[in-house]
Amino acid sequence: MLAAAMNPKLRAMVLGATGVAGQQFVAALTDHPWFTVTRLCASERSSGRSYGEALRDERGSLRWYAGGRPPPDLLELPVWAAKDATTEGIDVVFSAVESDVAKELEPRMAAAVPVFSTASAFRYEPDVPILLPGVNRDHARLLRTQQMRRGFHGFIAPGPNCTTVGLAITLAPILRQFGLRKVVMTSLQSVSGAGRSPGVAALDVIDNIIPFIPGEEEKVERETRKILGLCAGTSVHEHAIETLPVAVSCTCTRVAVLDGHTEAVFCETERAAPLSDVKAALEEFGRELIALRLPSLPSQLISVTDDPYRPQPRLDRDLGSGLTTVVGRLRDERALGDHGVKYVLLSHNTKMGAAQGAILTAEQLLVDGYFP
Repeated sequence: MLAAAMNPKLRAMVLGATGVAGQQFVAALTDHPWFTVTRLCASERSSGRSYGEALRDERGSLRWYAGGRPPPDLLELPVWAAKDATTEGIDVVFSAVESDVAKELEPRMAAAVPVFSTASAFRYEPDVPILLPGVNRDHARLLRTQQMRRGFHGFIAPGPNCTTVGLAITLAPILRQFGLRKVVMTSLQSVSGAGRSPGVAALDVIDNIIPFIPGEEEKVERETRKILGLCAGTSVHEHAIETLPVAVSCTCTRVAVLDGHTEAVFCETERAAPLSDVKAALEEFGRELIALRLPSLPSQLISVTDDPYRPQPRLDRDLGSGLTTVVGRLRDERALGDHGVKYVLLSHNTKMGAAQGAILTAEQLLVDGYFP
């Protein structure tokens, strides 16, 4: 399957191609060695126009937010209305649509091909894993249950909420080596996490911190428990998530940063967690993926800095092409219990937390033999 994926490349469709996350998919898939974009889909107002035309507003301004310039070879590609799109001639779908649209479109696509989604529509279904590279590779077997129960030839594989990504990926090595009892996290989330529609009004966030993001804290707490949970039997049941012996409590805020979610994390561990051992566990995390030779895999999934003034979004968010989570200010934590650590992390929300993280998951599932 790996050789087939490389030559010829698998034909990819991007749903929601004109939005922020959709553009990140398009940018990250450009010149990808295993996938090639052959179909772009968006709302009906973009249907029938070329991708270049669909990206321009009524004044002719190019609405491209993924950095650099849009891929020139895709600008003439016609845009389909997502509601009319089919999987004929398509091998894989990357979906960046809103959850209500995802509920309708993604099962139709998954009936034929794998669907990798940034939407929350199916994250909490018992036969749908929330996959995070390096963290819960064994959860992928739920995809076989999903196929059997739903009659899919493909599957739906959503990624985590962008805020969950950095938290779960840093907790995983701590949980494995030292155990976890309690986790308290406060996020300082960038404005790009809210998208551009409706987004966050500039006059609301400049010189300000928004102390509440509707639904965010519940998502992060629930998803973290599911991602770190044990996959037993043919599903991850809701009650198993809720009774997992790790208490996760989050406060999520919005700050005047363009890209990159910063999080302050406090953990009570089951066993003593010397800082040198915690640092080693974090830096070595994900090394088993190197043998898979995934094109998007960074040299480190987690990088630990000793600089007390790091990580900083402006300086560190693009480490590993935006796929590396940066951890700093690693210290002992005693307020929550006898053993613990606390740290600050930075994760790129529109790269590892969205499109590029989904592509990395697709690469892993392709190598592991989950593609039809």
